[in-house]
Amino acid sequence: MELALQASGLGEFQWDIERKTLLISPRMAAITGFPAGETFEQAGELMEVHAHPDDRELFRTHRAAALREGASFDVRFRLIRPTDDATIWLRLAGVVARDPAGRATSITGIVEDVSQHHVEEASRQQLMAELDHRVKNVLAAVQALAQQTAKRTTSLEGFLTTFGGRLKAMASANELLTAARWRGAAIDHLAAAELGAIAPGQTSWAGPELFLTPRAANALSLALHELATNAVKFGALSAEGGHVALSWTVRQDGGFDLTWTESGGPTVSPPARVGFGQTLLNQVTGRELNGGTAVEYRPNGVVARLSAGPQAMAERPDVMPHAPTTWMTETVATSAGPPNLKGARVLIVEDAVLLALELETGLSDAGAKVVGPAYELEEALALLDQPIDAAVLDANLNGRSVAPVAELLTQRKIPFVFATGYGEAGGAPGGFDAPVIRKPYDVTQVAAAVAELLAARGR
Repeated sequence: MELALQASGLGEFQWDIERKTLLISPRMAAITGFPAGETFEQAGELMEVHAHPDDRELFRTHRAAALREGASFDVRFRLIRPTDDATIWLRLAGVVARDPAGRATSITGIVEDVSQHHVEEASRQQLMAELDHRVKNVLAAVQALAQQTAKRTTSLEGFLTTFGGRLKAMASANELLTAARWRGAAIDHLAAAELGAIAPGQTSWAGPELFLTPRAANALSLALHELATNAVKFGALSAEGGHVALSWTVRQDGGFDLTWTESGGPTVSPPARVGFGQTLLNQVTGRELNGGTAVEYRPNGVVARLSAGPQAMAERPDVMPHAPTTWMTETVATSAGPPNLKGARVLIVEDAVLLALELETGLSDAGAKVVGPAYELEEALALLDQPIDAAVLDANLNGRSVAPVAELLTQRKIPFVFATGYGEAGGAPGGFDAPVIRKPYDVTQVAAAVAELLAARGR
């Protein structure tokens, strides 16, 4: 018992109510600052006297209930340690001994310093509140993007394409921010995430290592997406020999200047109408960066200049997240025309019902015979007894890894693609040799990935 108490960090005591004495162990003395040994002074009120004023009534109520009728008690309260006036969270638990008449004669128990537990709990509560705040901000931003995009598009197809691209830009920035525990994101990582997969060999970026706040990172990611989208549709990236160069420098006030330069594309002229992308660049980006923006439609290529104030900068973390090199190759390129999955039996494993329904519709439209969807791990494992040609897997199913399903599919040489929101610098989740489509995604992108897999297997 002695060794167990020592290992657990507990202190013990015995309050003899009839003799009005309190026996305090050396371990309890070290925790509470009370003198070790037997004491008569304030024996019954020692804890109450040194309890934090805000918790004194709580302790008094628990003690009275225990003495009156309880067999045991367990209470947590703040104690002001008399030796150094430090406030600690104390757990006090014990059992009550009674005489034949039912009167309490003694209490034997333990004390434990649970300050660290309360610090961790407070930290968890703070993190949950921060997460709730960020989720609401993201949803509000998505809603605003949807509304603004809808106002400036004339067809459903155009809306889905434009809105989907903007949503992906937000997701890329969010993944970078998550990797850095929401301290911010590096400019070169944002450039790699947005430009790396668009036109390999036709884009380049260079500049000093700069780390942006989450707000600035989201704003710059959306700005780069709008510029890249226009370059692909109308500018330098619409031509085989075109090129986009991105560069940035540090300003004397601590902010930065960024320049987007297009060359080698078709002759450029100012747009006939102002779309939301242009409004975003002219009115939103500069304000979010505490700076400004200017876009020039030069005949030989668009030149955009973005400036940011020092408020947009964040401190560099001790450990920088990896650059998103996998994002440049992880998405399977879609072949010309809609994907053809006619007759293919495709298993869907996805715990989000709406996403599963969207996948089912998209794959069915491409001609696939959908197996499932499976929303739980056990459901997915049970469906593996059926004939399956390919599978689409979410990496996490209600907190459980999809790895058992992926392992069985690998053993049976059934190809699969991950459609997941989990980002891993090393490639596919679990180290499996499989393509990865990051959420949010276009269902046709997933269908195309499955078609590529089946084509590679000679189906």
